[in-house]
Amino acid sequence: MITHTLTYWLSEHPSIVSFRWSHSQSWGSTWSFLVTSIVLYLAVSTFLHLLLALLLRPGKAVPLGPIPALHSLSMALISATIFAGILLSAAAEIRDTRWFWRRSKTPFQWLLCFPLGTRPSGRVFFWSYIYYLTRFLHMLRTLFTVLRRRKLAFSQLFNHSILTCMSFLWLEFSQSFQVLAIIFTTSVYSVVYGYRFWTAIGLPSACFPFVVNCQIVLLGCNLVSHVGVLLLHFFKGGCNGIGAWGFNSVLNGAILLLFLNFYVKMHFRKRKCGSEVLSCSASEAEMKKVKEKDV
Repeated sequence: MITHTLTYWLSEHPSIVSFRWSHSQSWGSTWSFLVTSIVLYLAVSTFLHLLLALLLRPGKAVPLGPIPALHSLSMALISATIFAGILLSAAAEIRDTRWFWRRSKTPFQWLLCFPLGTRPSGRVFFWSYIYYLTRFLHMLRTLFTVLRRRKLAFSQLFNHSILTCMSFLWLEFSQSFQVLAIIFTTSVYSVVYGYRFWTAIGLPSACFPFVVNCQIVLLGCNLVSHVGVLLLHFFKGGCNGIGAWGFNSVLNGAILLLFLNFYVKMHFRKRKCGSEVLSCSASEAEMKKVKEKDV
């Protein structure tokens, strides 16, 4: 009974089945909205950073109380819901449309490579749209970072802006690979935000960079999947939205380079501190704490 109810509300509800990405009906679906929202995000974050630098003395933080913890809990639950929804919806779409593409693709290949002519409508695109909307909730973490530590990192601004742009492209061009990308991302986010909530309420943190390791797993899965899309496009008759996928790959590459830059710096910092354990232990612990919250 519970399984049937969840399946209905997550994949068979009429609003999900009949969803269609439309500039006139879907909120936030226009290019002007995307550009305006990202510019506004960058402007507000920068303005808040400069304002606090003028009004508060160095080292002074704005108390946020339980707000970051509640945000982490909410994002963990939302990510878990999207994960379950798109997993059930993908299974339902494969069941309903397999007759159309079964001669040229397996179900796993369909997850990587939509058939040419795919339109942004139906179950999986409904959850892709919900995922796109949640990208704006992720941006709130930048404001928390600025308010708590008055620190504004370019990598954080770039990461949130690019991921929001990519999720828009998935819908606008019915891009291949988005189903697996959302499955990978929401599964990792549900764990990461659950961990952030765990530590925010005062429970012990992991003895290793938990969030960073989760990001490595996610980037690795995405990299392998991108290779799979490329192979299927050339050897299985083409994938829908391949132009947007190419642009998406470039943006993913930029994010990967930023992450590798941070990871290499962290590695060399550990090596440098190897001969100065006592003097570096405090700074290492602080660095880990900050990065676990900001990545």
